[in-house]
Amino acid sequence: MFELSGQTALVTGAAAGIGEAIAQRLTEAGARVAVADIDLAAAEATAKRMGRGAFAVELDVTRAEQATAAVAKVMATAGSLEILVNNAGLAGRAAPIWEQTDADWHRVMNINIHGPFYLCRAVLPLMRTKRYGRIVNIASIAGKEGNPNMVAYSASKAAIIGLTKSIAKEVATEGICINAVAPAVVRTRILDQLTEAQVEYMIQKIPMRRTADADEVAAVVHFLASRDCSFVTGQCYDVSGGRATY
Repeated sequence: MFELSGQTALVTGAAAGIGEAIAQRLTEAGARVAVADIDLAAAEATAKRMGRGAFAVELDVTRAEQATAAVAKVMATAGSLEILVNNAGLAGRAAPIWEQTDADWHRVMNINIHGPFYLCRAVLPLMRTKRYGRIVNIASIAGKEGNPNMVAYSASKAAIIGLTKSIAKEVATEGICINAVAPAVVRTRILDQLTEAQVEYMIQKIPMRRTADADEVAAVVHFLASRDCSFVTGQCYDVSGGRATY
């Protein structure tokens, strides 16, 4: 079930955290995974640990030409690309909007929404030619509810949900399913960018009263990346411990 043998997946921000957990899960399901990250040395180390044909790709998602080059490298290395997981993301500086600078705003937007746009645009022509593909965009519960002192992050994740729903409809008749996953707070290094008070605020809104594990997010991504996800597209799946009920 959810077998991925013979398929290739490109996972961004995959050297650590949620991205690494997703890459590991897809590898164990039989996919050959391109571990894409701005930190090439870390990506190479992660790919080496995973084995099973995993390989590293250096990628700054904020640069359109690197997105195109990354897709080309995957095709040259593996010969196909059936799965794209847009995971690379940045929480940004925790502060109210009147303390946020232009640079704070643009840095988060460039990574969190421009990157997925560039990669979806680069990979969809290949998927359309093959008339098959799976794209999973990592959003956040903040994109649905908005977290105070995280205006850029919340806005960027709302944009990811909109991007997902829009392009899913554009290719819905072409064998391509595009969905988003919206985790609540996950205990990874991205939390180092936030204050403990900010993290506690998010945990207290979760009925399960705990952070998610990266593997719990990866499990949902695995389904959405598989052939079994055949009549599910344009959706946002919450991994929120009960926080979201809509």
